[in-house]
Amino acid sequence: MLCAPVYTSYHGLESQVVVGVDEGLKQPSAIHCDALISMPKAVLTNYVGTLPPAKIAQLNHALAVALDLV
Repeated sequence: MLCAPVYTSYHGLESQVVVGVDEGLKQPSAIHCDALISMPKAVLTNYVGTLPPAKIAQLNHALAVALDLV
C-alpha cells in the first residue's frame, strides 16, 4: 500500500495538506505527499482519523503535484 506520512511540520508546499484535531489527530500536522512510502496493508491497523470530502480533494491535488501529474 502506498502511504503518505503525517508529520507535525508543515512547510507550505503544494504537496502537503494541513490536518489536525478536526480530522481526529491530537495536534496540528500535515500530510506529506512528497514523501510517499510503501507499507504492507497489514501494518496499518490503528486508524486515528478521517478526512472530510474537502480535505480528500486537497489530498488528491497534493498527490497530483507530488507525482507531477498537473
